[in-house]
Amino acid sequence: MALWLGIVTLPPGQRTKAHVHERHESAFYMLSGDELEMRSGDELQYRDVVHAGDYLYIPANVLHVAVNRGRRPAVFIGARNEPTAQESVVLYPEMDDRVP
Repeated sequence: MALWLGIVTLPPGQRTKAHVHERHESAFYMLSGDELEMRSGDELQYRDVVHAGDYLYIPANVLHVAVNRGRRPAVFIGARNEPTAQESVVLYPEMDDRVP
């Protein structure tokens, strides 16, 4: 098994597309930024708010979207048990509109 470790930056007002990592779990530690909203679940029905110093864990095959609601870039150290960080990504474009 391989491990990806890196820095991820989400600019203010930006978001990820709705997606899952089919076979890989992820962990992120927020280094800096104001507020990040994380939506997850089959219908993106769960909402968590993350601040600098908080930790995120995303199990394999869990639908999620991250939105930077702050005025500064949200910067994370991330780790995933896959070599490329994008190997098992599957997009769900039909779910993107569920998160404003």
